[in-house]
Amino acid sequence: MLIAQISDFHLKPEGVLAYGVADTTKPLKRAVDHINRLNPVPDLVMITGDLVDEGAPESYLLLRQLLSPLKPPFVIVPGNHDHKESLRKTFPEHNYLSCSIEEKDEAYICFALDDFPVHLIGLDTVTPGEHGGGFGPKRRAWLQRTLSARSGLPAIIFMHHPPFASAIRYMDKEEFRGWREFHALISEHPQVERVLCGHLHRPIFRHFGGTIATTCPAIGMQLCLDLREEAPSTFMMEPPSLMLHLWTDLWGEKTLLTHISVIEEYPGQYSGPHPFFGVVSPK
Repeated sequence: MLIAQISDFHLKPEGVLAYGVADTTKPLKRAVDHINRLNPVPDLVMITGDLVDEGAPESYLLLRQLLSPLKPPFVIVPGNHDHKESLRKTFPEHNYLSCSIEEKDEAYICFALDDFPVHLIGLDTVTPGEHGGGFGPKRRAWLQRTLSARSGLPAIIFMHHPPFASAIRYMDKEEFRGWREFHALISEHPQVERVLCGHLHRPIFRHFGGTIATTCPAIGMQLCLDLREEAPSTFMMEPPSLMLHLWTDLWGEKTLLTHISVIEEYPGQYSGPHPFFGVVSPK
């Protein structure tokens, strides 16, 4: 099974530049074309949040239009820039978006897909009005049940916020709430092959709870790789990239391999750094 992971489009209404710099429409078009030209074509596309930048209705209309040419089916988990109800209205045929866990007066989109050789689990880490992510007790109980129900099947969890610090200091200011509980839960389930995240706009890999947790490069813009403690919040117009996750049998062993695929035809020179300021999920 081949899964393409794309993340963090930060789509604005057509003709509007994100942060006054980034045309986020063109890279998403190129990403869709890139996926469609892959050979083999992925079986599924996972989108790990921040599909739009500020939740404008016209951004969601454009989002549906730009994703419609995708050959593989796609699934979505929300990011902190997304409006969950707008996602549901934009993609009414995606029934899983109506699967929710009620916690502290908020509905979290959590679901499992059981039609694949790998158990795919979508986990909503977004609280409207907040930039950082979290993992509450009801979602913890749901994830425990979901993993236990199919413990003999390899599992992939995909979510927006990474449950670990990145050393990109301005992104680490808001700790992932409940990360210790999440770590402990994952440690109980050795069938978890990956925890796939977005949010950080860079490829980052970490050993976590007995498995590997990763963050996906962004489609819209890449955060600057600046590990100084005083580093400002900035981004670069580097080439957009996606991740390819291949569940396969090699040398007599079933394994999950992850590759980074750079989107071709990136125009011009890289530019930046540009100021990057946070927008939280719309209420």
